[in-house]
Amino acid sequence: MSTSTRQGSRLHAGEPGAEPLFRLTRSSERERGLDQGTNTSGFAACGLDGQLQNAPQARRFVEVTLNGWALQLLVPDATLVVSELVTNAVRHALDPAPDASEYPLWLGIFLRPGDLVCAVSDPSSTPPCQRNPDDSASGGRGLNLVSALSDSLHWSLTPPQGKTVWATLRLPAKAA
Repeated sequence: MSTSTRQGSRLHAGEPGAEPLFRLTRSSERERGLDQGTNTSGFAACGLDGQLQNAPQARRFVEVTLNGWALQLLVPDATLVVSELVTNAVRHALDPAPDASEYPLWLGIFLRPGDLVCAVSDPSSTPPCQRNPDDSASGGRGLNLVSALSDSLHWSLTPPQGKTVWATLRLPAKAA
């Protein structure tokens, strides 16, 4: 699906794996009040329906966005970080019963001077739990991977319900 977007435009997906359902495109720093002598700023977001295919959709969204921002060097780490954050949200933050919301999960990536922030919001207020699985465990390493690849990993409650989990990655020297 090939479409052009404006800030705040909604894209409709025709099938699983289609383009992101919602995206805010990069706007100028002056429009957003971020004109601080650097042109390293941007924001992009997409809504996710809480299905298992959301991790590959999130990776594709991040790859396309970072390539558009000329940050190809961050694609491998950022796609893995986002994939793990989205997978955790799908597996641990959603009730088995369908959510009334069309998009119970939201992925946002933000460029700030010096770093990239990857954030996933979900409807659960349960804190993320970093585990230390034994060698034979088949899961439980996601947040450990995120911690290893990122400069920081945080979470906060997002009233009126839910939380946001985010990780920051240092921008390559040329982009910072």
